[in-house]
Amino acid sequence: MGIRRADRLLRLPPYLFVEIDRQRKHALESGRDVIDFGIGDPDCPTPAFIVDRMVEAVRDAGNHRYPLGRGMAEFRRAVADFLGRRFGIRLDPQTEIVTLIGSKEGLGHLPLAVVDPGDIVLIPDPAYPVYTGGATLAGGVCHRFPLSARNGWLPVLDEIPLEVRAQAKLMFLNYPNNPTAACASLSFFEKVVEFAREYEILIAQDAAYSEVHFGDRPVSILQVEGAKDVCVEFHSLSKTFNMTGWRVGFAAGNADALDALVSVKDNIDSGVFDAIQHAGVEALRGIDHPDVQRQSARCRRRRDVLVTGLRSAGWEVETPEATFYVWAKCPSGYDSMKVASRILEEADVVVIPGVGFGECGEGFVRFALTVGEDKVREAVRRIARIAW
Repeated sequence: MGIRRADRLLRLPPYLFVEIDRQRKHALESGRDVIDFGIGDPDCPTPAFIVDRMVEAVRDAGNHRYPLGRGMAEFRRAVADFLGRRFGIRLDPQTEIVTLIGSKEGLGHLPLAVVDPGDIVLIPDPAYPVYTGGATLAGGVCHRFPLSARNGWLPVLDEIPLEVRAQAKLMFLNYPNNPTAACASLSFFEKVVEFAREYEILIAQDAAYSEVHFGDRPVSILQVEGAKDVCVEFHSLSKTFNMTGWRVGFAAGNADALDALVSVKDNIDSGVFDAIQHAGVEALRGIDHPDVQRQSARCRRRRDVLVTGLRSAGWEVETPEATFYVWAKCPSGYDSMKVASRILEEADVVVIPGVGFGECGEGFVRFALTVGEDKVREAVRRIARIAW
């Protein structure tokens, strides 16, 4: 007997990378040397000092029981110390910080905590797909607002229709941004907080890439006075510490919103394995460890090789100041799916078409800086041979 999917799944947007993924798998099965800039998954191992702490914690039988829903007090104190050192933010670890099974989990579950069916959720375009997925599964009505190169990939808040603003319950932001690599200023976040106060909207700011930067340190929205009244910020240990598979992150900010999120989590998951949280404490306290700091330097070198090479090949591309993504404009006359398909078929290189992040991502492709410099150089040589 066939089982019909729930309507909520049928409302999810289609997965637009199916054809690219099919071609990638075919190329690999054919024995071709594929260079994959697709998934944002760091290729280097987790620093040894973090792994060593994990091994020690795993051997402690006290960590083998169910973890607490909000997360270990020690982990939340380490988060508060980290945010204080990095951004000068003062947070109560008891009420204003929650441990997450990776920031994606928290971003996806937040709409279940604060959005009722029919409520409007404001989502940037282009954007990380989990914002739309989480809002849709919660029964929210997604209103996508455009980001564009002419405005530095920042939203123009006044262009969101007044009737939409008046009905919106939640707004997602993401800076430093995936996929565009754009950064936001403190003055922009001040406008966002004022906007949220005026229309009584909760802001969910995804700051997963706050520690992957090459110039001025990205700012936190929680640095804005009064931001905790209307904002929750999401952080991940995945990118900063090469811990994508460990699944640990945190949310910080508005206590009421976080309490609602914890209520959802208490009914769905059992928290993050305590041994992983112990390792997370070690990571956060070791943010200035040389092995961690080498991450940004490594990404910078890869970025420079890729950007220089693409420009030499005639591509139009900005030099990102944060994240490990390069957002490149498609050759004239080609859409992003066609460009991604041709690069894979003719150069054995995987990139992500911008339209997969939303209609406003059309005309661009995303490269993830998750392969070594030699492979970046080889990929550029291959791409340069394509006749557009």
